[in-house]
Amino acid sequence: MTANAPEPEAETSDDELKRKFREALERKRQTQAESNAAGRGKNASKIAGAHGPAAGKRSFRRKSG
Repeated sequence: MTANAPEPEAETSDDELKRKFREALERKRQTQAESNAAGRGKNASKIAGAHGPAAGKRSFRRKSG
């Protein structure tokens, strides 16, 4: 037995874990691609009015006292 050889069980579990993460990431990307392809209207952003004008004009007052 050599000291440098890794255990096959540990390597297999790491590979399996990486495979599961890759599959989950691929499923996530697929669902995002499908929702973007559906084109939920002109603005597909989930946040409404993120870059629009401010709600009201800011007013500045001098602090007294």
